[in-house]
Amino acid sequence: MSDELPFSGIKVFDATQGVAGPHATMLLAQYGAEVTKIEPLEGDWGRTLGKMYGDLCAHAITFNRGKKSIALDLKNKDGLAIAQKLAREADVVVESFRPGVMKRFGLGYDDLKPHNEKLVYLSVTGFGQEGPYSKLPVTDSVIQAFSGWMTLHRDAEGTPMRSGIIAIDVMTGLYAFQSIAAALMRQFRFGKGGYIDCSLMQSAAAFQAAKMMEWHLEGGQPQVLYVPVGTMKTKDGYINITAMREHHYVSLCKVLGREDLATDPRFDNRDKRIEREKELMPMIREEFLKKTTDEWVKELTEAGVMNAKVSNYDDFMADEHVKAVNSIAWVDHQSMGSLPMANIPGLPKIAGAGEFTECPHVGQHSLEILKRAGYSDAEIADFLAGKAVGTELPLKEAAAAE
Repeated sequence: MSDELPFSGIKVFDATQGVAGPHATMLLAQYGAEVTKIEPLEGDWGRTLGKMYGDLCAHAITFNRGKKSIALDLKNKDGLAIAQKLAREADVVVESFRPGVMKRFGLGYDDLKPHNEKLVYLSVTGFGQEGPYSKLPVTDSVIQAFSGWMTLHRDAEGTPMRSGIIAIDVMTGLYAFQSIAAALMRQFRFGKGGYIDCSLMQSAAAFQAAKMMEWHLEGGQPQVLYVPVGTMKTKDGYINITAMREHHYVSLCKVLGREDLATDPRFDNRDKRIEREKELMPMIREEFLKKTTDEWVKELTEAGVMNAKVSNYDDFMADEHVKAVNSIAWVDHQSMGSLPMANIPGLPKIAGAGEFTECPHVGQHSLEILKRAGYSDAEIADFLAGKAVGTELPLKEAAAAE
């Protein structure tokens, strides 16, 4: 039940778009918070990330489920007045505009704090609220390049590559959620709110802290953690292997039929293998070409050598272990059929379609939110006529559906 979840009763004004901010507020919603998603009449631009299905896409569903949507034109005086009212009544405000934009709308932290001294307010930006880059537009790939992330991912020619997932946006959402959750605990214990500046840049730095320190200590040429490790081409695919400790390496050599490499004085301890990685790895890779991936998985697993077949998402979702622990829930979602949803660590397993799995359409809950805020039917009709508010359903149809 949602009223038994830790953030039940917490009102969240969610003025975020894309992935980072919506990820944070989606997690708040999953833990019971009442999240009101404020989006433009045309919808959050995060609804256009990838192939669209009406006003939805995979990213929109993943990072907005459990919320209620109201579509507002903040450049319309009535739309702005509604947003200001909803924000003043919120316990938490999360926004992802460029620095200064919320203040121009009268929705900044200093504008809202007088109405609620306990307010928790978090801003998601690319580079933060201050500094020479604070006003620059940012995407996930821009921060991947800027933060050093791409130096960890190179093609065969050494060209730095971006990750194929919106990794830094997603991790920023996790840091933002963590920060809000801690601030709510402080609010609960000490009656204090506060302002949180959460940027993609700083999140990327925090996530890469160990690699950054290695880079500094080792003069820009950080040593690999151990050898052998990596992806090996097999007769019919790829396998990833990890020989972290000495007995793993000895067992690997035995499985490969190259016991000589285990006792070879060039490679018989960790430091030697790291130093002579370019000599050792071609010999190991050559052996892996002799059998199929499944054959290697069986033999390596039996020998206690850590490994995994390089899978695609179909392989992962069909895996017997993934199924056994209910890692993925299959949910009938709106008009899109059965969709895979990954269960989130720390939350109850998804039991089926419901309030926590649905992603709202643009303005789906506009009328409900306005009525709950105390606006009359006549006022709501004026808002719709004046295009201050957008709704998924026409007024009469929506009223009939209640």
